[in-house]
Amino acid sequence: MFVVRGLAVSLSVFVMVYCSLSLAVSFGWHRVRRWAQNLPAGRTADLLFALRMLPLATAAAITAAFTVPSFLLLEPRAVDEPIGAAPLLLGLFGLVVGISGIAKVLAALHRTSRTIHAWTSGAESLQLPYSLPVLRISQPIPPMTAVGIVRPRILLSSSAEFLLTPAELKTALNHERAHFHRRDNLKKLLLHLVAFPAMHGLETAWLDAAEMAADDAAVSTPSEALDLASALIKLSRLAPGSPAPELTLALIDTHSSVLNVRIERLISWNRDRLAATLWPTPWYGLVAAAATTAGFVLTYSQLLARVHTATEWLVR
Repeated sequence: MFVVRGLAVSLSVFVMVYCSLSLAVSFGWHRVRRWAQNLPAGRTADLLFALRMLPLATAAAITAAFTVPSFLLLEPRAVDEPIGAAPLLLGLFGLVVGISGIAKVLAALHRTSRTIHAWTSGAESLQLPYSLPVLRISQPIPPMTAVGIVRPRILLSSSAEFLLTPAELKTALNHERAHFHRRDNLKKLLLHLVAFPAMHGLETAWLDAAEMAADDAAVSTPSEALDLASALIKLSRLAPGSPAPELTLALIDTHSSVLNVRIERLISWNRDRLAATLWPTPWYGLVAAAATTAGFVLTYSQLLARVHTATEWLVR
């Protein structure tokens, strides 16, 4: 009974914190995006992704650092205390949320793996001066896409290779390589783990910002920006009518309005866009983390006692 009560309490706290923060994020992320409009696209993408993962990270940290220790240290093991309906229902809901997220991840991995296997059947490896393998696929769709998390590869259709000039092909490949450096496929996998209603807008905004961040990382001169814009225009004619698999990042995998914005950004490219914006240095983060840690160390026993009191109320 002690173990069952502990699991129910821990899952209850996790799901309450997770759902509360998820609702707050779903209502407030628009303000964060407006505030981040003047930041470079890469920082905007990082900020939006961190905001999306905030509920899971916070709920897991509070549960692991406070709920579980307070229960193990302060809850008497010999007391045969009944478990109320609230922690049982909340714990069951938390279990369903966790299992649902894992199931979504496994399903996305299966669908993506099956599609990539079909795409790469008979693919030919290209000898290009890139650290990542580039495979030529026979079908025209997808024109170019980044696949894989553990074994990253770039798939290039023969039609796209024929359409693009060497300079356009180089910048397009640099765009896909930037996605791997930013681990965007892994981030898309994590988004399946934390599926929550009303988060589609935030996830779409992050993906749009990630595409623009990869555009910025792929070019360093106005001529390269024009080459990438030209590649986007050419390959948009080969883009599929249906969306690509969840865990891939196609060069042309955004709706037309965002694609137009990307092209306009590249045509009007200037070096100031990559200039460092005022941003807290890592030292500020380290100082804040050290101060927070010191505060927790000094008040940890009192915090555990208060958390245990709150969970006692929950159990009853």
